[in-house]
Amino acid sequence: MGRPRVLLGDDHVMFSEGLRRILEPHFEIVGMVENGIELMAAVEQLHPDVIVTDISMPLLNGIGVARRLQTTANPPKIIFLTMHLDSALATQGFKAGASGYVLKSSPTSEVITAIQEALRGHVYISPAIAGGVLSEMTKSREQAEKLAPELTARQREVLQLIAEGKSPKEIAAILNVSPRTVEFHKYRIMEIVGARTIAELTRYAVAHGIV
Repeated sequence: MGRPRVLLGDDHVMFSEGLRRILEPHFEIVGMVENGIELMAAVEQLHPDVIVTDISMPLLNGIGVARRLQTTANPPKIIFLTMHLDSALATQGFKAGASGYVLKSSPTSEVITAIQEALRGHVYISPAIAGGVLSEMTKSREQAEKLAPELTARQREVLQLIAEGKSPKEIAAILNVSPRTVEFHKYRIMEIVGARTIAELTRYAVAHGIV
């Protein structure tokens, strides 16, 4: 049986190259991509066992990728490797289907451990954030909804692209929908989060780890 197949996602190429060198003695690195759309395409083409990706990815962030993958047959395990020391964001990641959340400031051995645990069907969290994640997980659903109105997966994708400065026409091309559909999603998102301008939408996206 061959070594586990790992796909890397990070928009900082030098970081990915360094991570590849660390992981290659233990796993087969099948590819490296720089944004969430490329990551989805690479999963379909390369069939990795595990994805190690940042949450902050252009075009489609890591949580958006995780949500999409959970709707597919036999999705790969997902490990988030990020600088965000944010228990609420980590909790979102696990709810989206992640098997691990590792901080980039952690020892490199943690990434290897997280992949191995994911392949065994377990969950791994960096110790520095584990307590906060447990606390977030125990909050009531009502409290969580007050903190952040629930957006659909498509609305989150549209919001991320708006916050990245993409025009409705560009967003329509990326998501393969009509500009009219993009405008509908934009105004619906504004209603849900209580935003009146694109600047307010962008601040909301940043504050909630969507971009």
